[in-house]
Amino acid sequence: MSQKTPLYQSHLKASAKMVDFAGWEMPIHYGSQITEHQIVRTDAGMFDVSHMTVVDVSGVDSSAYLRYLLANDIAKLSTEGKALYSCMLNQSGGIVDDLIVYWLGGADYRVVINSATREKDIGWLNQHVGDFSDLSLKERDDIAMIAVQGPQAIEKTLSLFDQGSRAVIESLGRFFGTTVGDYFVARTGYTGEDGFELLMPNAMAAECWQQLLDAGVKPCGLGARDTLRLEAGMSLYGTDMDETTSPLISGLSWTLAMQDERDFIGKQALLEEKSNGVKQQLVGLLLKDKGVLRNHLKVITDKGEGEITSGSYSPTLSQSIALARIPSGVSGEVEVEVRNKHLKADIVKFPFVRQGEPCVTNGSMSNE
Repeated sequence: MSQKTPLYQSHLKASAKMVDFAGWEMPIHYGSQITEHQIVRTDAGMFDVSHMTVVDVSGVDSSAYLRYLLANDIAKLSTEGKALYSCMLNQSGGIVDDLIVYWLGGADYRVVINSATREKDIGWLNQHVGDFSDLSLKERDDIAMIAVQGPQAIEKTLSLFDQGSRAVIESLGRFFGTTVGDYFVARTGYTGEDGFELLMPNAMAAECWQQLLDAGVKPCGLGARDTLRLEAGMSLYGTDMDETTSPLISGLSWTLAMQDERDFIGKQALLEEKSNGVKQQLVGLLLKDKGVLRNHLKVITDKGEGEITSGSYSPTLSQSIALARIPSGVSGEVEVEVRNKHLKADIVKFPFVRQGEPCVTNGSMSNE
């Protein structure tokens, strides 16, 4: 039986089209996916992301535990509230999941992981507790989460809070979070726009959603969230990366902290992969011919074949875009096999769109 978030009735009231997503009944759209996409790029939209998994990690050994578990290094979190994006790897260097971890101060951390990998991730976290005697993992099923994203997201969200709380929230830098009353407010997101992710007790979720509606924030579904994250060049677990792909071939080398003596799960495998030469790369594709790029289409290059991992129509660019894993060293133009036709596409750096502005023009990078 599908699970429901605390906002399920709010979605039905808004005439959302509900679909099954990783065992949860979630809104795919509220009428028009493209309209919702454009709302986030130009104004403010909100997403129910209460299906995400939140785990609080505490105890004297919490730091050592997370430094061993994650490929990025939480020692970088020198300021309370700072967030870090990282992958959890298996011993082969494959990605168990990607996540965000916040330092809450002292020995306390908050980890937010994907919903589709919930059981696997919780099992993985618990599997490695044994080596650390003073450690507590608390799965927070009592917390709901709403993401408010867009150029007007901050202003409209602040209207929910009193003057004192607003001052605290306004002082948040990018990729920081803080506790404000019953809320945990994080300046993070998955759309390429500014905004917040609001965590709160389940019982407060419906009222918060209504207050955001009253402030002029529009509800948006998972369909728009996917095209927004693709335009922003943000990878999706299970599509652009999984347990068979390493960060080195998933466009995530920047998340690896391998320079010091710290050991972490999968480090040796990554060192061996680098020593042997990384065979693949994740690139952006901008379609030059008419058509739509979709997941799993074959990419033909002068150094061998590759595959689109995420592909869709970009409402902002009015062109088809994709992330694709292809042989290392390939640049310039490639061909994509679509219904037995070979369509031309340019390799471009991602993101394709940054805060509402295109980063690619006719296949070339902008100066931004």
